[in-house]
Amino acid sequence: MDDAPAGRETLQALLFSDAYDLYFAGDGLQALEMAATVRPDLILLDVMMPGIDGFEACRRLRAIPELAHIPIIMVTALDDRMSRLQGIESGADDFISKPFDSAELRARVRTITRLNRYRRLVEERERFEWVVENAEDGYLLLNGDAITYANPQAQTLLGLDGNDCRTTHPSLLEIAQRTFRCEPKGIWDLWPDVQIDNQDIRLFLIAPETTTSPANWLEVTVYGRFSNAQVGRLIRLRDVTIAKTSLRDMWSFHTMVMHKLNTPMHMMLGSMELLTLSSGDALSTREIFDLVEMAASGAQRLASAINDVLQYATAFSVTMRVGERFCLDDLPVLTTETARHLQMAHVTLDLPSQPGICLAISPRAMESILFELLENAKKFHPNHEPSIQIGGVLDGDRFVLTIQDNGIHLSPDQLNRVWLPYYQGERYFTGEVQGMGLGLPLVASILWECGGDCYITNREGAPGVIVHLSFPTLPLL
Repeated sequence: MDDAPAGRETLQALLFSDAYDLYFAGDGLQALEMAATVRPDLILLDVMMPGIDGFEACRRLRAIPELAHIPIIMVTALDDRMSRLQGIESGADDFISKPFDSAELRARVRTITRLNRYRRLVEERERFEWVVENAEDGYLLLNGDAITYANPQAQTLLGLDGNDCRTTHPSLLEIAQRTFRCEPKGIWDLWPDVQIDNQDIRLFLIAPETTTSPANWLEVTVYGRFSNAQVGRLIRLRDVTIAKTSLRDMWSFHTMVMHKLNTPMHMMLGSMELLTLSSGDALSTREIFDLVEMAASGAQRLASAINDVLQYATAFSVTMRVGERFCLDDLPVLTTETARHLQMAHVTLDLPSQPGICLAISPRAMESILFELLENAKKFHPNHEPSIQIGGVLDGDRFVLTIQDNGIHLSPDQLNRVWLPYYQGERYFTGEVQGMGLGLPLVASILWECGGDCYITNREGAPGVIVHLSFPTLPLL
């Protein structure tokens, strides 16, 4: 900021080659206005200016909070000690005398702008650290699997001691397995050498539901490409319990509506259509009576189904609640009803002869799971007419239910990713993207919450896959 045109031209000639954006003001007041607009990295302020001099302009700049941090170099022909002291008292950072030494001017401008940018980076880092320290999400820095930093929220979510992270660097996997189930298990088994495409990786830590507390979900997002050679990996932990519960209940409600309402609706519409399309002489009194009776039966079933749906809509969760269980003795009836609704003729069931086996899952949840898996098998079968074999075996305190079809094989990548949200397998088989890819992940979420597990394998020596569902069993009442 120089009031003399010759001085401005000299400064412009000396600094132009360093690719600075230069702004000039003709007096002190204009300098204040321009500084507020431009917010420069550095101000060169001439002492001798009309109106208010450079000392007063410097004092006023330092009094404005938004501009007080900008470095100021006083440009002056005065070389006495008192003028420099007055400049320092006004808030100047440095001085340079006229006539300019070009090398000295460039060196001082370059040094001060570099220091100012470094100071800004430090301030930005401090602000960023404040945001991370007070964030609602948890953030971790890892070296391999070792935790080198955990913000307070991550410490809370994982039950960590912040001092341990700075000294002993505990294992993320070991810490997580104390409280959570790591899902999908097939991907966590590769930890920390997980790598899927070049996108962020999202995994889950699930604390299963108990009689005293609901299930708790943490979404684990690994930022960027994940390879074992990287250090300083950034991990985000987000509590998605509410979101997962809402999404699962919405999906379960949808399957319930489809299952419960379609069959009686078709009974009513079919009967009424026959009555309206037939002439009075075409049907006997008995036939008319039978069609009316069928329509009435459909209406009664529809009313009952609507009542079930309304009750279902008010339910908080489809997973196990205290006192809820599913008895395997009820699976044959449920399988028959589901297969009839999906118009699947080739579904067989082979269960252990031992009666009274009960699983730690609600009947509604089991209905949603069976509906999704059978519908999925039909959708992916080349002719949409799969042959399904449902079997099961009691393994200690767990029951493993298997659902086998004769559709197609999956690639290793598809076998690992089929339980991940928004993964749309049909896109690779048929070229179509139907729905949002939430069915199988929500089946997995229901099982994980009740302490169960699931995985999928290809059939050996034949096309198709086998879905394995592992349920905790409950003691007999």
